[in-house]
Amino acid sequence: MEPEMIEELKSAAWRKSSFSGDNGNCLEVAPLAGGRIAIRDTERPDMHPFVVSAPVWTAFTSGAKAGEFDF
Repeated sequence: MEPEMIEELKSAAWRKSSFSGDNGNCLEVAPLAGGRIAIRDTERPDMHPFVVSAPVWTAFTSGAKAGEFDF
């Protein structure tokens, strides 16, 4: 992972759904430069997050809202 990305992730504003419980089975997301979105597991915040572009994030959230996925 590039040093610039590591620094950006250290100061990222991570958030999770207000519907998330305290059981730790949650994902957190953080906006990054260039519209990218970082995604991580709340149980493993020390692991490198998954980073997607703005169009990928939009497609995912739109699909989730439309019921395209079997969660």
